Amino acid sequence: MTEVPIAEVTTETIVEIRPGERVPVDGEVIEGQSYIDESMITGEPVPVKKQVGDQVVGGTVNQNGTLNFRVTAIGESSVLAQIIRMVEQAQGSKLPIQALVDKVTMWFVPMVMLLAMLTFIVWFIFGPDPALTFSLVNAVAVLIIACPCAMGLATPTSIMVGTGRGAEMGVLFRKGEALQALQEVKVIAVDKTGTLTEGKPTLTDFYVQPGFEREQVLRIVASVEAKSEHPIALAIVQAAEQQNISLLPITTFDSVTGFGIKAGVEGQAVHIGADRYMQQLGLDVTPFKDEAAHLGQEAKTPIYVAIDQKLVAIIAVADPIKDTTYAAIAGLHQLGLKVAMITGDNRHTAQAIAAKLHIDQVIAEVLPDGKVDAIRQLQQQYGRVAFVGDGINDAPALAQADVGLAIGTGTDVAIEAADVVLMSGSLQGVPNAIALSQATIKNIRQNLFWAFFYNIALIPIAAGVLYPAFGIFCHLFLQQAQWRYPLFLY
Repeated sequence: MTEVPIAEVTTETIVEIRPGERVPVDGEVIEGQSYIDESMITGEPVPVKKQVGDQVVGGTVNQNGTLNFRVTAIGESSVLAQIIRMVEQAQGSKLPIQALVDKVTMWFVPMVMLLAMLTFIVWFIFGPDPALTFSLVNAVAVLIIACPCAMGLATPTSIMVGTGRGAEMGVLFRKGEALQALQEVKVIAVDKTGTLTEGKPTLTDFYVQPGFEREQVLRIVASVEAKSEHPIALAIVQAAEQQNISLLPITTFDSVTGFGIKAGVEGQAVHIGADRYMQQLGLDVTPFKDEAAHLGQEAKTPIYVAIDQKLVAIIAVADPIKDTTYAAIAGLHQLGLKVAMITGDNRHTAQAIAAKLHIDQVIAEVLPDGKVDAIRQLQQQYGRVAFVGDGINDAPALAQADVGLAIGTGTDVAIEAADVVLMSGSLQGVPNAIALSQATIKNIRQNLFWAFFYNIALIPIAAGVLYPAFGIFCHLFLQQAQWRYPLFLY
């Protein structure tokens, strides 16, 4: 290994990181195993295990192992640079509430000028001697007291603090408007796979029709699923590998969006998918009715297999729920929000997971394009809706929702379509983001209240309204041939 300046590191370079060192650039681990402190990115204090194939992020700290990784991004394309860019964009944007402040300020300044002029005229005509001095002093006092700086800074200051605090918690607001919109939502709609669950399902059950050999059916199914990148497909392939089952060559392969896949294996037509896919093929799934119901009650996803237009098997795949999901759903309920789950999974499985998590509403067996319609349905029923997702098929729903929140461990397409990114991959970031939004907007309203209250209360005093009754007013005085501007009562 040779030590080189960071400026000389390029993509595809192999870098070694030793215990206690800070990861210099983004990369993919190719050798070794260790734990890395990613709290600066995700806000989570627990170190994350890294092994071959995992991604490392520049700026994080290696703990106790040695890793070799291949550089994948440097400079402006790194994760840290993108985070900084998103935070800067959010801090520089204007919230809808700022538009109202701008309109008020637009009229406020001319009105103050008019009041200052009126103060001058009244004091000049009706004031005591020297009238000119008193009229000038009080007119200028009105202008100084009414400086609209507090009103102008009330919103951007809170935005800067709110987005900065969010970044510390692993919650990135890609758009400043989301900071205000998020505290107005009534329902949080969530995708299931990869959002509520780990997104890493495992094969748990395999039922085969009489007359078919289990190992041969698994061989065929795994051979087909090996061509797919879906997490369920990976679970089936891994199950075959664990049983030392060799795969067969595939002659044709086609993905049927929202239904399943079809392929040709050794001259046989293989169809794998949900029950609606079998029904579309004209196949009766009632032979596995009891098994499907039982699996659904256990929150397992049943998948049907048909070979040469014959229903052959039903496979059960389970995707474990994330440990943080339970607390996150409870946190959303404590904030007074309803939680809805939108999933393409069958109704039995969806209802079982919803019952475990105490989710209020379930919209199941939804095709990818149907998620947009589901969001619209919730918007009509409740009002403003936030949607949380992580996959490519979630991108349209993220765009349709009033606020889209993408899991940071999800796809780039989902992240680009979202307004808020949860870097930790934990659903706990959702109640944190909403609480932060509520606190920020509350602070903005407090700032605006005191800014307006200050002006409304002190402009009349600066104009001298207390002088006729109490002989008290604000004024400026000349001292040592220089203008001073202290405000005092006498």
